[in-house]
Amino acid sequence: MTEEQTSQDFNTGLLSYLQASPTPFHAAGNLAARLSEAGFRELKEGDSWDLVPGEKYWVMRNGSSLIAFVYGREPLVDTGIRMVGAHTDSPCLKVKPQPDMVRQGYAQLGVEVYGGALLAPWFDRDLSMAGRVSYRDGDGRIRSALVDFEQAVATVPSLAIHLDREANRQRSINPQKEMPPLLLIQDGETELPAFRDRLMAQLQTQHPSLTIDKVLDFEISLYDTQPPALIGLQGDFLASARLDNLLSCYVGMQSILEADGRYSSLLVCNDHEEIGSASACGAKGPMLQQFLDRVMPDTEQRLRVLENSLMISADNAHGVHPNFSDRHDECHGPLLNRGPVIKVNANQRYATNSETSALFRDMAERAGVSVQTFVSRADMECGSTIGPITAAEVGVKTLDVGVPTFAMHSIRELAGSRDASDLYRILNAFYHYPHPLSQWA
Repeated sequence: MTEEQTSQDFNTGLLSYLQASPTPFHAAGNLAARLSEAGFRELKEGDSWDLVPGEKYWVMRNGSSLIAFVYGREPLVDTGIRMVGAHTDSPCLKVKPQPDMVRQGYAQLGVEVYGGALLAPWFDRDLSMAGRVSYRDGDGRIRSALVDFEQAVATVPSLAIHLDREANRQRSINPQKEMPPLLLIQDGETELPAFRDRLMAQLQTQHPSLTIDKVLDFEISLYDTQPPALIGLQGDFLASARLDNLLSCYVGMQSILEADGRYSSLLVCNDHEEIGSASACGAKGPMLQQFLDRVMPDTEQRLRVLENSLMISADNAHGVHPNFSDRHDECHGPLLNRGPVIKVNANQRYATNSETSALFRDMAERAGVSVQTFVSRADMECGSTIGPITAAEVGVKTLDVGVPTFAMHSIRELAGSRDASDLYRILNAFYHYPHPLSQWA
C-alpha cells in the first residue's frame, strides 16, 4: 500500500469519528466504544482495581474525559510509560440553563460562548444541537443520556450589509445580543414547548427504551451540520469542525490500538482544555495522577517510573496562512502536509525542551516522517495546551506537538490531508520505541 493510500484510509476513519462526535461526551463515548471493540476492558473508578501486566484498560470520568492504558509486559521501572495527551473539547456555543426566548415573534435560544471561539464564522450556518441530558426515570432514579438532534434546527443569521455598512471594515460581535440562534416563527396562538420538553421528546425518539419522568438539567452545545470533508483540487485539505483537538484524540486512539503490549502505553483525552483545564476531569485536575497512583500505589516506584516516562501532548499548531504570513516568525512558519509540528515557547506555554524534542525527532526519523517547528512571534502572545499543565501536575517529561492548522477555533477548521496519518506514524513508533526514555544519547 502506498503512503497516499495509507493516508486516504486513515482519513476515512478520522472523518467518520469527527462526524459522530459533536460534543466531548460523544467524542469520549466513541473512543470508549472503539477501545472496547479492540479488547480494552472498562474500569470503574468506584470499583477496586487489580490490574494485570499484558492487559488493556480504559476508564472514563464525567463522560467526557478518558484514559486508555496498555499494561506492558516489561517492568514499569525499566521502561516507564509512553504517554500521549489530547483534549476532547472545542470552542462552541452552549445553551444556557433557562434558554427560552421570543423576540419579534421568533423563538430563540439563549447561549453563552464556550472557550475562545472565533464567532464570525458561526453566522449563517445550519446548526444542530447535541450533548448530555440528566433526567429522573420512572423509578425516581437520576440518570443521564446523550442526545443529538442531527438535523439542522437552528441558525444565527447575519445582519444585512445595508444595515451595517461598516461590517467589512470594522465590526465587533456582542455574544449576548447577536448570537442567540433562531429556532422557529411563533404564530402567536400556539404556546411554544419549553426547551426541556423538546429535549425530552428528542431523548424519547432516540432512546425509546428509556422511561423519562422529567428532564432535570442538560449540557447542550450547538454545532455545524456540514459534514467533514477532504477538499481542494487535489484533495490536499481536510475541512471540519473540532479538528482542534479531536484530530489528535483519534490519532492517539489509533496509535494505542496498535501498541503490542511490550511497553506500558497510555492515552489521556481530557475535557475543559479550552477553558483552562481546571476541573475534576481536566488536565489541571487529579484524574491522571489518581490513575497513576492506582496503577503504582508505591510512591518510590511511581517516581522511578515517571523518571523513565515521556508525555507527548498532541494539540493542533498554527500553520502559516498565505494571506497573513506576517503573523508568523519568519523562520518558523509550518506548512500544511509537510509533517507534524514541534511547538516551542521560552516561557513554558508549551512544555517542549531540547531533550524531549530530540526524542520526538528521533522517533520521527525512525518512522520516516518530516517534522517542523513552531515558535510565536516575540511580539505576540502564545496560546497553551495540556502539556505544561500535565508536566507540572504529574512531574513527567513532556513536549508539545500538533498538525498545522488554519482557522483554529473557527466553526470549520482546515488541516492538511496527509498530516494526521504522519502524526499517527510517529505516535505508533513512540508506543514501540525500543530505548529507555530517561537515557539521552
